[in-house]
Amino acid sequence: MLRDTRLPLLVFDVNETLTDMGPLAARLEDIGLPGRLLPVWFAGVLRDGFALTLAGGHASFAAVARDVLLTLLARERPGAPDPGAAVDHVLAALPGLPVHPDVPDGVRALYAAGHRLVTLTNGSADTTRAVLDRAELGDCFEEHLDIEGAGSWKPARAAYAYALRAVDVPAAQAMLVSVHPWDVDGAGRAGLSAAWLRRTPVPYPAALRPADREAAGVADLARRLAAG
Repeated sequence: MLRDTRLPLLVFDVNETLTDMGPLAARLEDIGLPGRLLPVWFAGVLRDGFALTLAGGHASFAAVARDVLLTLLARERPGAPDPGAAVDHVLAALPGLPVHPDVPDGVRALYAAGHRLVTLTNGSADTTRAVLDRAELGDCFEEHLDIEGAGSWKPARAAYAYALRAVDVPAAQAMLVSVHPWDVDGAGRAGLSAAWLRRTPVPYPAALRPADREAAGVADLARRLAAG
């Protein structure tokens, strides 16, 4: 299908926006950590990735995720045997994560409407591809982009600029779709419009740039964009 260039390019965040990271809690429990530490671990990964970018450094999502998980293990289970193997057990689950229930119908509706769809993740493009191919959504996306190509983690302006260069679309014709307010804020500062997916009752932070659109999920976003 020929994509309609009059419609905005939709740049999707991946972790928690498309993928449901909840099943990783069971992997944490497998290695003796409480599942409730899942958001603590993910927040720590983002914190350290952001800090590296701000300091002018760089490391992959996998490397940072591994370090943060090793720290959690050392803190919660000092002396645990073979922490490296335990961490590998958790991280190996990333390509097998499911998408949120609203994602398949929403992505297909956006694609059918003529939108160009790409992903931009602080994780791995290969992991994104594996998740979306298994969900039978791979054909809806023309590119899977990650921070290895960008050289910096979102929400740095350079990450969004890299995505726009990759598909040759100006910022004014692109919309980020993310569940993360920090991502919405970063995209707005980089000149993109942004849609915030509000899947929980948690309010949007008043200190950040507001989203241009708000939706309950991807399927709801598709309906709202179709309505104008």
